[in-house]
Amino acid sequence: MTIPSPASPAAAPPPRPPARPAGARPGGGPARALQRVTASALGPYQSAVVRIGFAATYLFFLVREVPNRHELYGPDSPWHWELARRLTDGNDAFSVLMWSDSTVWFEAVYAITLLSATALMLGWRTRTMSVLFMVGVLSVQNRSIFMGDGGDNVVHLMAIYLVLTRCGQVWSLDARRALRDARRAAAGLPPVRDIVGPVLWVVLGPVLVAATALGGLGGTWWLPALLWVLWLSAAVWWAVNLYQPAAGQFRALLDVLANLAHNATLAVIMAEVCLIYATAGWYKIQGTRWQDGTALYYPLNLDYFTPWPALSDLLGAGGLMVMVLTYGTVIVQVAFPFTLFNRRVKNVLLVAMICEHAGIALLLGLPFFSMAMIAADAVFLPTVFLVWLGARVTAGRRRLLSGLPGPWRTRERAGAPGTPGGENGSSGPAWSGAARDGGEGGTEEPRRGGGGEGHTLVG
Repeated sequence: MTIPSPASPAAAPPPRPPARPAGARPGGGPARALQRVTASALGPYQSAVVRIGFAATYLFFLVREVPNRHELYGPDSPWHWELARRLTDGNDAFSVLMWSDSTVWFEAVYAITLLSATALMLGWRTRTMSVLFMVGVLSVQNRSIFMGDGGDNVVHLMAIYLVLTRCGQVWSLDARRALRDARRAAAGLPPVRDIVGPVLWVVLGPVLVAATALGGLGGTWWLPALLWVLWLSAAVWWAVNLYQPAAGQFRALLDVLANLAHNATLAVIMAEVCLIYATAGWYKIQGTRWQDGTALYYPLNLDYFTPWPALSDLLGAGGLMVMVLTYGTVIVQVAFPFTLFNRRVKNVLLVAMICEHAGIALLLGLPFFSMAMIAADAVFLPTVFLVWLGARVTAGRRRLLSGLPGPWRTRERAGAPGTPGGENGSSGPAWSGAARDGGEGGTEEPRRGGGGEGHTLVG
């Protein structure tokens, strides 16, 4: 055994790290937080549920009102086109239905809104469909502002917020397409050429130019600015995906901007939900009927809010039950924003609020209001539960398709995501990427965004 001499490199002591100032710690809390919000789009499962929930809510509403669409929002509405035009001119609201009073134009806008809601729910081209969905929601609601209930306001806001989120990272056809391209890249094959995306960009561009030139985007400054940023950034992202390598600095910069936009918007959605419940609860406290515990009794005895009269009579006949539900509603709404930092208590109140809205849908006949609020509540659902739910849906879909004829069964076995040998090559939720389970909403770190996943300002 040879002992190295003191002069040899093996015997030299390791270099000492430079001294740090007192109290300084490498990678402190602010640095870790900044790294987290810029390196990944948080809450992919939560944002996907919000996307699916609100798109489904408005889709079902539009489908239900197809027989009444002309009276509610079309040429036969008591709030006729001229009155709507005067109102939108006065409050600077936006509605493409104000571009023309033609019945054909109304039918086209209604159909496009239906199709965009369906595509957004499925996660197909979420970049474009979220914008078309926002335009459709704003246009239909601003055409007749006296229609609908409180759920319309929530859908109105969330349609705008969804445009800025990467809501197609999981449980979407976009994620499925991105996984397919990743598998092709791993096999050394070029990605499938995208034709639909550039075609949509080229078709919608002249519409945006004409609407801007003719003053058809309302009287606010933010909506034209947002639409133009989205349209131009789509071209930038396409060019970067085509010419910039995956590890390029400019592409990394766009990813950081996209993640910042997504995470900031997700925080706004959470704050919006807390604000809705806090204001509703504190306003209820000021009402005498809520103070004496009888507030729930009155809607249960109104014909307009009793789709099931026998059930409403049964519930309203019990004074103790009415008092408990009245006080419980106020307590849950006021307390919820203060429980966000306690996971267990927050989850209990979250279940209580979801049950409350399900009861409102059943007892008071307000299904779309309840669907909108449950979809908003979903932003706080734990990631563990959502991953489990996705796995159960995948298992149910597999059992359902196993009873279909041969071609469907073969496709499910060989190409379905979430099954071995499928699109992602591993078990997991349908239409999702790899599950990064952090245990609680917004704590997981999904894979970096690519050209096919989600929707943001830049990709």
